[in-house]
Amino acid sequence: MSENITGLLSAPADSGTLARLRDALTARVETEGLLDIAYTTVDSPVGSLLLAATERGLVRVAYAREDHDAVLDTLAHKLSPRILRSPGRLDRAARALDEYFEGTRTVFDLPLDHALSHGFRRLVQSRLPEIGYGTTLSYKQVAELVGSPAAVRAVGTACATNPLPVVVPCHRVVKSDGGIGRYVGGVEAKAALLKLESDA
Repeated sequence: MSENITGLLSAPADSGTLARLRDALTARVETEGLLDIAYTTVDSPVGSLLLAATERGLVRVAYAREDHDAVLDTLAHKLSPRILRSPGRLDRAARALDEYFEGTRTVFDLPLDHALSHGFRRLVQSRLPEIGYGTTLSYKQVAELVGSPAAVRAVGTACATNPLPVVVPCHRVVKSDGGIGRYVGGVEAKAALLKLESDA
């Protein structure tokens, strides 16, 4: 394998050579168990999404407005610096998101890694998938759902810091007065997701 990589490094740097080098490197680190976090980006109706996964499952979905490079840097510091673009590990997640945006998927059944959430935030995020497709709950109702009716603000924080937006549907949590509320992907993205689901 090292001879192949050396050969590729000595070849002229065209896009085909770089792609082959990246594929060879990815295959090697996967085979040797050196890849802790694989990532890729996918296009969607709400902009480019970064997907990152550990061996346990999808660990991060990030909007472009969050700055994908900054998100990768955070993953390197919080989880592991052994990160590499490796779309193969994320094929299933990418396909599920495509189906969601096409309106043919209403539930995500992907393996998830909740390593970036702890305590009350993790509790709230673990209950968000119970909010059915095309429906919403208020922050107050979610606080009641998790058994802490006075923790409305903490529920808001848990939604705002959700590391797996879209897949873990924090966009289905809205204000008690019917207002849309804030969203990590921006108000426009939240409105687009709610409209996609209500039109289905």
